[in-house]
This record gives sequence, structure tokens and C-alpha cells, in this order.
Amino acid sequence: MQEKEAAHRINNRITAPQVRLVGDNIEQPMVVSLREALRKADEMGLDLVEISPKADPPVCRIVDYSKFLYQQKKKAKEIKSKIVKVVVKEIRFGPNTDDHDYNFKLKHAENFLKEGAKVKAYVFFRGRQIVFKDQGEILLLRFATDLEEWAKVEQMPRLEGKRMILILAPKPKK
Repeated sequence: MQEKEAAHRINNRITAPQVRLVGDNIEQPMVVSLREALRKADEMGLDLVEISPKADPPVCRIVDYSKFLYQQKKKAKEIKSKIVKVVVKEIRFGPNTDDHDYNFKLKHAENFLKEGAKVKAYVFFRGRQIVFKDQGEILLLRFATDLEEWAKVEQMPRLEGKRMILILAPKPKK
């Protein structure tokens, strides 16, 4: 019960001498004394809840407090569910990747992009393979051009340590 009271002041916890009264049962917002507002809320069998304490005078609403909290939680949950979670799938190549392996990974990347995930493709250089940087860059650029129907390049091939990384984002659906 402590956390509910911390969120909003209700009934006798409201300290302002005058309040602006709003609610479903009130036709027009009106400024009344706190005692009058509490009396009206009591007549209706509902609670007086301080909605906007910083306003002058503070705005109070006559509602069923538990129902009010439930609706606020429901709105917060709905907003949270609309947030898009970005998934990044990784595809790893070697500098001398064969055509069959390349096509296999290309199909997987295509599926990831259709699902709405970003694709992080990288060429991993082991030992002396770092001398084939140009082969890795050509491979990643070929990968980007093969997927340009489903994706746009977010980051061009860039060498970071022993990896050359390319990031592709799905094209927005029309």
C-alpha cells in the first residue's frame, strides 16, 4: 500500500486548500474547496486523487483509485509492448570462403532480414590471412550487393582488429 500512496495523494492526504475538480461524473472542471471535493467524492463512493499537484490549484479527479492504478499499469504495459527490439544476427566468413558456403550464408542472411533483424557480417582473419584484406572487402561488398533487395548498408566494410565488419539493416516494408 505504501508505493500506491507515494504515486498519488488521495483523499485526506491532499494538502491544498482549493482544488480543480475533474472526472467522468463532473460535467465541467471547477475550482472548489478541498472539503467540498472530499464530500462529493464520498457521496459517489469514490476516491479523490491528486492528478497534477504542481498546477495552481492542484488538479484532482474523482475515481475508484484501484481501477485508476490498474488502467495506468495497463497503459504503461501497452507502451512497453510497442517498443521495437532490434535483433542483430551475425554471419561469419573466412577470407577464402567457397561459393557453396557463401550461398548458404546468403540465404540465412536473407531470412534474417525478412524477419526484421539486422545482419552483422564479418570476415575473420587468422594469422597471416590478414594479407588478404582486399579479398575480405570484396567478399563483403559482394554480400551487400546480393542482399540490396532486402537490406540497406548501415556500415560499410571496416577493419577492426582481425575482423572486417559490414552491418546491414532491413529495408522498411512498404
